[in-house]
Amino acid sequence: MAHYPLSEAMQEFVHTSGTFTGADDSIDSGRAAYDALCRYFTPVRTGNPGVEDLVLAAPGRDIPLRVYRPLGEAPAQGWPSVLYLHGGGWVVGGLDSHEFVAAPLACDTQSVVVVVDYRLAPEHVFPAAFDDCLAAWHYLQAHGDALGINPANVVVAGDSAGGNLAAALCLAVASSGGPAPVGQALIYPGLGTDHSLPSYRDNADAPLLTSADVEYYLKLYAPDPATHDDPRLSPLSAKSLAGLPPAFVAVAEFDPLRDDGQLYVERLRGDGVDAQYHLGRGLLHGCLRALHRCSETARLYRAFAEAVSAMQVQGKGKAG
Repeated sequence: MAHYPLSEAMQEFVHTSGTFTGADDSIDSGRAAYDALCRYFTPVRTGNPGVEDLVLAAPGRDIPLRVYRPLGEAPAQGWPSVLYLHGGGWVVGGLDSHEFVAAPLACDTQSVVVVVDYRLAPEHVFPAAFDDCLAAWHYLQAHGDALGINPANVVVAGDSAGGNLAAALCLAVASSGGPAPVGQALIYPGLGTDHSLPSYRDNADAPLLTSADVEYYLKLYAPDPATHDDPRLSPLSAKSLAGLPPAFVAVAEFDPLRDDGQLYVERLRGDGVDAQYHLGRGLLHGCLRALHRCSETARLYRAFAEAVSAMQVQGKGKAG
């Protein structure tokens, strides 16, 4: 790994992650390997959040949700909340895969975290995943009171493909003129389909996610190139980002997607949107799973959680 100067902790994370491989090249085998990887890196819940599984009945399909609640009595105006959209290239992942971040986030931010089990590709291509996440947003807005949350104080968050979906959701909500999230918190998001940015070249063969992997996942989720400039798939294709919620964007240094996040922050700031940028030095795509194994990853997570809390405090003031 001379090309990528990784800490001992990151090298060990790469080595351990590499032991989880599929029996063959099939989608099912890849999903099974990913699920096993997720189980290995998911610690026993700390902080004892309350957990509830729900099903959102949407036209033509059901969308499973998992709700993590902090313990204690809800504020009079309802809990602040996070709509969390999991990563996995739009192809793998689900309710269990991101408990490692959703459960501690509920405790650390004292908010309700709602995880969306959106439909996966290639069985369900673009915009299926986006449509499910948008349906979950509207569900929180319509039924937040019944869930004990304050619908006016929701942060939309996600990692990787989930960060893509979170940014796309914010764009769609802004264009509709309806109630907006109080913030967007994105971790190494993929935000465009222009794979000529320098990070795609510089980190083409990076451990855990290569540029070829990015192309592979994009083709599974959006096989029709005519969709690649749709802001619901490529938020960076939007003509303007003005009016979007404040943002926190964390990227990993050795990640093909790094420049997507950096460019998004630059464009947000250029369009008058408050945006924080966190560069995880020495980190790789998917490193959030090393939260308890790598100090730099822990620092990234703390910055993420603190940004979410700050957005919710500001949201509380606006809602009040």
